[in-house]
Amino acid sequence: MCGIVGFWHRDSVALDSVITRMCERIDHRGPDDTGYWIDQSSGLALGHTRLSILDLSSAGHQPMLSACDRYTLVYNGEIYNHLTLRAQLQVEESDHTWRGHSDTETLLACIAAWGIEQTLKAAVGMFSIALWDKQEQVLTLARDRMGEKPLYWGWCDDVLLFGSELKALKAHPAFKSEIDRNALTLFLRHCYIPAPYSIYKGIQKLLPGHFIRIPLSGHSTASKALEAVPYWRLNDAVECGLSNPFTGSPESAVDELESQLTASIGDQMLSDVPLGAFLSGGVDSSTIVALMQAQSKRPVRTFTIGFDKGGYNEAVHAKAVAKHLGTDHSELYVSSDDALAVIPKLSSMYCEPFGDSSQIPTYLVSQMAKQHVTVSLSGDGGDELFGGYNRYMAAYKVWYPVQHLPLFARRAVAGLLRSLPSTTWDRLFDWASPVLPKSLQLSIPGEKARKLADVLALSNGHDFYRQLTSHWTDPSSVVIGSTEPNTLITNSDSWPVTDCLEHAMMAMDAQTYMAEDILTKVDRAAMASSLETRVPMLDHRLVEMAWRMPIDFKIRDGQGKWLLRQVLYRHVPKELIERPKMGFGVPLDSWLRGPLKDWAEELLNERRLQMEGFFHPEPIRKMWAEHLSGKHNWQYHLWNVLMFQAWLEEQ
Repeated sequence: MCGIVGFWHRDSVALDSVITRMCERIDHRGPDDTGYWIDQSSGLALGHTRLSILDLSSAGHQPMLSACDRYTLVYNGEIYNHLTLRAQLQVEESDHTWRGHSDTETLLACIAAWGIEQTLKAAVGMFSIALWDKQEQVLTLARDRMGEKPLYWGWCDDVLLFGSELKALKAHPAFKSEIDRNALTLFLRHCYIPAPYSIYKGIQKLLPGHFIRIPLSGHSTASKALEAVPYWRLNDAVECGLSNPFTGSPESAVDELESQLTASIGDQMLSDVPLGAFLSGGVDSSTIVALMQAQSKRPVRTFTIGFDKGGYNEAVHAKAVAKHLGTDHSELYVSSDDALAVIPKLSSMYCEPFGDSSQIPTYLVSQMAKQHVTVSLSGDGGDELFGGYNRYMAAYKVWYPVQHLPLFARRAVAGLLRSLPSTTWDRLFDWASPVLPKSLQLSIPGEKARKLADVLALSNGHDFYRQLTSHWTDPSSVVIGSTEPNTLITNSDSWPVTDCLEHAMMAMDAQTYMAEDILTKVDRAAMASSLETRVPMLDHRLVEMAWRMPIDFKIRDGQGKWLLRQVLYRHVPKELIERPKMGFGVPLDSWLRGPLKDWAEELLNERRLQMEGFFHPEPIRKMWAEHLSGKHNWQYHLWNVLMFQAWLEEQ
């Protein structure tokens, strides 16, 4: 795990001082080493900050030149099959001499032998890459298949900027900090800004699974219009898997998943530094830890945090799983004050507005893990691959039945749901929970009742999904002078052909919510503590295998992740795992009415909103008043606005 930066400007001077400043802005991503490379004749500068994981010697230093002296590379991430790639190269070029055992050197050798596109297709891992081809005078930027590692790039007049985080780009004197109001509408809707957009005009995120070749010799405005091309597409994996379904028995499917997941975890346990895993006690992280421990000769280091508020505390479950598996377990109980102390750090930790409040516990557990290890594996990806989110169950329980009801009947039910405040629904479910079946025991029932009311009048499954994944449903009416752009979700041509709505939702979640929310959250929170995170379930070979599995291997009897659970139950007793899905959250609703009230009031002050000129104050103030009174729980809507306001204050 590292950070990369770079820029190109034909008429640049003092390249070394500028690239040094850019590297300094992301030294948290790589505190072990810093390097830069400059080609004054071409106007190109590359920088790298290193968190040493493989080959801790100077032989792993970046930027790195190829043995043939044609290519220069800066790279962030890990190539898990790099030893296999080396062996393959050694067969083809038996006289090849290696200088060290870093995966960076492996990448360069593969690129020199096979070219960039074939190398990207052969590599198994997470990465963002900037590659300079001296011979062709072409810069190539590339990002891993699932979007684990970030990569921003764009033009500021005639200067090309790129890097792992926006704060590095902002250190260049040519950077223009013009906020994109259209992108801001997307942030209000989703709580993140989806690729290819960023919060700044002219700067975009490279899409996962894509690369772009930028010719810099004889540069003209035409090269600014170049488009990235895919070397791997999730939609292709989805459609290929569904058209070639797994035909074996359920038991053989469990065997195949366990085998593939064990191999992926084994590859990702390769490290020259201490390694551990996050453990929440849920299905995903427990499965990862169980299969880690099964192939480890010593107890695996595991980490969890607990909260002093019962409804948000999973530490007791994690501890039980850790005890059963025999891991070397560490837990840290944090108070509300501990969690609240993180909030002032968020606007600098996340280089553009980011509104997933689970960023707070993610940072706290990363900070704790870093005291003991340098690499931590996580269970992210299980929900998107194996049908774990409640909205997939909602498709079956809610959308399929209601779409056949007359519109007037749906609107009548929506009116009934809206007639009671969210807090009243919460209290009713708390009162009734002892006698409700497990399938009806919901977290935040008031919020779910409001969302259900919103979707009852929708006309198709695409709109149903968009509604379920939206916070502000008409953000352009809140952001002054804005038009909401199209995204993968709104563009029907970007949806894969699937056999059911649940599969379509899972595919879109993997390309949007997982890539831009979950993976962004973990990357920034962990890298703020100089901790590398790895996600075994996102090995593209496992992803492709998962899409061959039929929907009833994923969702059964109203419960998701059936196949993944069967793997886990071979290692952990079912009774230690089975409980309602909790998530990794914080009591944001009560915090906003309590200890965060004054902070929020200052950021949402009507005069301040008017002076800044980004938001119409009226709908925000109305929502704030309703939240404070308890009439509605608007925690997610308000948190998005607050995170933008706090971020803006830092600019």
